[in-house]
Amino acid sequence: MIKAIYPGSFDPITFGHIDIIKRGLEVFDRIIVAVAINIEKRGLFSIEERKSLIRDALKEYSRVTVDSFEGLLVNYVEKVQGNVIIRGLRATSDFEYEFHMASINRHLNDRFDTFFMMTAKDYFFVSARTIKEVAMLGGSVEGLVPVNVERALKSKFQTLMNQGGDINKLDTVL
Repeated sequence: MIKAIYPGSFDPITFGHIDIIKRGLEVFDRIIVAVAINIEKRGLFSIEERKSLIRDALKEYSRVTVDSFEGLLVNYVEKVQGNVIIRGLRATSDFEYEFHMASINRHLNDRFDTFFMMTAKDYFFVSARTIKEVAMLGGSVEGLVPVNVERALKSKFQTLMNQGGDINKLDTVL
């Protein structure tokens, strides 16, 4: 059985991420969507909120589980007995960064490798940061994120604004 780990911040999950997961299921037996905990980066959604949004968006996929991890990815992959890391690529700039990360991961643990997947043409321009920015400014993200995520974004930004948030200061969560 080949178990793939798909790590990321997923703040929030997008249809670009889901496309990678769906196509990954054609290659791998199981996929763990692993939400990375980065104490230096403040997200819009908490880790638990992200995991809940992902679980809801992927509830029809029984071979996908959702988890979170802190620290080195290679240690997490080892802990959950993963075989491969999945990474999505949108542009050449993604490749350069991901190539460096795959190289250091391979140096740290050569028992598994990184599997790169090109994002589908319909989603190559979609990033979680862009989604948050569009939603924060009141734009529509319909068709770019699952409906549950779209609702959560609207609710989160409305709550932040109701708490006296200055839209210009909300960039800390982007």
